[in-house]
Amino acid sequence: MDDREGFRPVLGEAASFAGDWLDGVREGAIPPRADIDAVADALGRDLPARGPSPEAVIAHLAAAVEPGLMRMHSPRFHGWVIGGAQPVSLGADWLVSAWDQNAGLRSLSPGVVAAEEIAASWLLRLLGLPDGAEVGFVTGATAANLVGLVCARDATLRRSGWNTAVDGLAGGPRVRLLVGAERHGSIDGAARLAGLGGGREVAADDQGRIRLDALRAALADGDGPAIVCLQAGNVHSGSFDPFAEAVEISHAAGAWVHIDGAFGLWAAAAPRLRALTAGMGGADSWATDAHKTLNVPYDCGVAVVARPEAMHASMAQHAAYLQSSAGIADPSDRVPELSRRARGVPVYAALAQLGRDGVADLVQGLADAATVIADGLRGLAGAEVLNDVVYTQVCAAFGDDERTRRVGDALRAGGIALASPSQWRGRAVLRLSVSNWLTDRREAERTVEAVRAAVEKVDRLR
Repeated sequence: MDDREGFRPVLGEAASFAGDWLDGVREGAIPPRADIDAVADALGRDLPARGPSPEAVIAHLAAAVEPGLMRMHSPRFHGWVIGGAQPVSLGADWLVSAWDQNAGLRSLSPGVVAAEEIAASWLLRLLGLPDGAEVGFVTGATAANLVGLVCARDATLRRSGWNTAVDGLAGGPRVRLLVGAERHGSIDGAARLAGLGGGREVAADDQGRIRLDALRAALADGDGPAIVCLQAGNVHSGSFDPFAEAVEISHAAGAWVHIDGAFGLWAAAAPRLRALTAGMGGADSWATDAHKTLNVPYDCGVAVVARPEAMHASMAQHAAYLQSSAGIADPSDRVPELSRRARGVPVYAALAQLGRDGVADLVQGLADAATVIADGLRGLAGAEVLNDVVYTQVCAAFGDDERTRRVGDALRAGGIALASPSQWRGRAVLRLSVSNWLTDRREAERTVEAVRAAVEKVDRLR
């Protein structure tokens, strides 16, 4: 066999380097040690006429790139909203890469499609979404929001007598898009791609929840097709919009309701947190990530639409050579891509290993760890937790804006824990998102101690 065709030596080399990297999951320093230019120099910028052996390439790649990696899978990494991969989902993802299946058609690869369809049915039950809803696996919540908004756009225009599949958008009725003042930026990005424009902002309360009086007034101020975007999990406060009332108000006005729940939809899976999502199942479409709260590897978003025919009308592509399944929806009928990896297989693996109770424990554990962090921060000199900690987000300030930024810089330099800087309610803040399956009480307490050390360092240097 030609050396280039031998997979086992290459995969063995890759597994060895991956194991070394993952051995540092708890104790390794979090920030990268090298910048992009240093990594590019180490990789080599010139393409050789002919390269070395596959094993040599893997070894060189690992040595050059690892200094530039952020240890995002650390249990004390609280930047942005980024989870870590559970072992079972990582193993399943390796199988997905090795199997190398195009997961677009049932007839093309029934093995991976079966796993995805089971995972989809489990997700609907865990998240309290309608049994008959359609589920598509996409790259992330931005793509899932795009799927939801395109389906919403087309469905509301069809009700107004306009068919975008035939006539496009130009010349048709204008679709009103209503968005909360503290929506995530992925809604704006998805809306632009869907041709919906910037949308009308609806006022939010001090925790970022959409105000019902403002929503009612905005819907009354105009007519024609409308889409209302609600939020499960504000990125600063972790708060949830009042779904039951907001959905009722929106549907009474004839609007489609889409819920962006990149990390918040998962609260429905934990009995003690489920009240946060009350009424969520009455919406028309939903978006979430599995690579956040469920902790499967990147990338895996989930788009859900209550009425399958609405999803198929907007997403499906057909051609004679594709051998689509007669009378049964293919995966490509639910997402924009024909060609894609089987992203739902790691979701199947994670859910199969955790089970219903394990998912509940995972989600509740993240929320409990956030409470431990918030309680600990309140005891630090000059610290103030600005949000009501109802889920997995902690938003803190440490005096004036300059001191807060300096604490963030000192925390990052220490390497033990990391929070992302932001601006909320007119103040500089540090956001601590608890998204990693390894973040338990002990790791949350270690985060608090790392912040305490950063505060003390800043005060010593004043």
